[in-house]
Amino acid sequence: MIRTIIIDDEPLAIGIVQEYLFPFPEFQVVKTCNDGFEGLKAIQEYGPDLVFLDIQMPKITGFEMLELLDHPPAVIFTTAYDEYALKAFDIHALDYLLKPFSKERFASAIAKYRQTGLDMLSVPSFDEKEINQVGTPRRIVLKVKNEIKIIPFQDVLYLEANDDYVNIHTAEGKFLKNKTLASFEKILDPEAFVRVHRSYIVKVGGITKIEPYQKDSYILKLQSGETIPVSRTGLPRLKAVLGF
Repeated sequence: MIRTIIIDDEPLAIGIVQEYLFPFPEFQVVKTCNDGFEGLKAIQEYGPDLVFLDIQMPKITGFEMLELLDHPPAVIFTTAYDEYALKAFDIHALDYLLKPFSKERFASAIAKYRQTGLDMLSVPSFDEKEINQVGTPRRIVLKVKNEIKIIPFQDVLYLEANDDYVNIHTAEGKFLKNKTLASFEKILDPEAFVRVHRSYIVKVGGITKIEPYQKDSYILKLQSGETIPVSRTGLPRLKAVLGF
């Protein structure tokens, strides 16, 4: 039996996937969910082999939900938006069904699942993947204990590399994200954030001073009162974004 979960905010869309699965009795739908939060809990509880996943949903997107999973299952995206197909396949999605899809197209995705082999269907860890938020990235989604926290980029003071993680510093406190600093650098607005050091990205609007520090080096002073080192390669980037 292939344990299957369907995650979509449209009940009609869930019903269509259930209907199309009827000729394939080995696929057992163990749970249907209407948003990413509910889907995350269901995946953690049931440990499905396959998930049919929408992208645009309330609360968090399908991509954001996957990023919160340590060991994501095989995924077939079901969405009305074709612009996210490349991103979906970049994270090794099994297939991408564009709504409204036919029974024949759905059967093709099922056949692909069968042909691939269960050992190869687990989606790789998303820690090093560029899973940007749908549309223009504006927030960070992460797990804090047993809860999900959403941090708008505007609330970020600076980001600090911490081995394979990133410390996200906000006025509320520090939060840990299993992602690389380089991946954040690619999705942050370059006019709002600047990488001043191999270990630091800072919000431009939070900088109050640039001061010399030892020989040929500088430090930043932030509105929060903290100081950040500036590397030789970071200084030209900082000057460019500040316009001097």
